[in-house]
Amino acid sequence: MFRMIIPITMVVISNCFYHICSKSMPNNVNTFGGLMVTYLTAAIITGALFLYSIKYENTLIELAKINWTSIALGIAIIGLEAGYIYAYRVGWQVNNAPLVANTCLAIALLFIGAILYHEGITLKQIAGMILCIVGLIFINL
Repeated sequence: MFRMIIPITMVVISNCFYHICSKSMPNNVNTFGGLMVTYLTAAIITGALFLYSIKYENTLIELAKINWTSIALGIAIIGLEAGYIYAYRVGWQVNNAPLVANTCLAIALLFIGAILYHEGITLKQIAGMILCIVGLIFINL
């Protein structure tokens, strides 16, 4: 069970830090200039971790395994990060924007899981989705 808690804890802590940094980015900083520095920092750290986690002679073998998903994920992350920065700049609060976005995301992923991955949709999930929508209405009143 501890193995299951560590990744989620990592996501929660990283997301908290992520939203604090996104909300704190000055309005006069160009969004994509800021993201460029963000990605350069991430590239240096992930490059070092990549080289640390493999044998040096396996570098090309490991890189050859990468497919289109890494490029698509990079594009998705740019949209995600720029979207949050813009949301905060137009007035969304740090205690509402992620809640609304992640609730909408959970609803969308319920259908994506069913359509693309043939995952079942249960009555509990439908009830949860309805509660999420009611929650969004209450949050935005």
